[in-house]
Amino acid sequence: MQKGKIKQMVAVSMLSTIAYVLMMFDFPFPGLPPFLQIDFSEVPALLAAIIFGPAAGVMVEAIKNVLHYGITGSFTGVPVGQLANFVAGILFILPVSYLFRKKHTVKRLSIGLVFGTVLMTFMMGLLNYVIILPAYTWFLGADPMSSQMMIELILKGIAPFNLIKGTIITLLFIALYNRMQPWVMKQITQQA
Repeated sequence: MQKGKIKQMVAVSMLSTIAYVLMMFDFPFPGLPPFLQIDFSEVPALLAAIIFGPAAGVMVEAIKNVLHYGITGSFTGVPVGQLANFVAGILFILPVSYLFRKKHTVKRLSIGLVFGTVLMTFMMGLLNYVIILPAYTWFLGADPMSSQMMIELILKGIAPFNLIKGTIITLLFIALYNRMQPWVMKQITQQA
């Protein structure tokens, strides 16, 4: 029991570090606002979530964003972007973890990834309208955005960004999982 907990803590720490490094290799997607950066840091969080459970995936997301804020900071002075990344990551990985852990099939994994992408896209649009965009403008000391401006930014930038990011991560993770499936299943079996 104790050995398994230590192994999980070490794995979550390593996956968090890998997620942070992957977060540093972000890039803009052509045609979208340049402040929206795509990265692959959800991949280690997904691995943690399907092997060790949803709490491990949440921990990877949390540690990754704390490291990012602690090392690179934020242009607003507060971690609004990191909090948004944390929430988006959780919205993406939790459906995958819950669906896959009930039945360990590629079909369930794929359904979870698609559902996670849709959930992240919808909820981040709503959260950007209600909390995130107003917080950015407030902390920057800028004039508040009108509802119409926020809706336009969400529909033309944030929603497509989350849909594209979720799709890219989904395709990448399925390809990675297909190669790592025996190892992943062995890890899951050892956790049971």
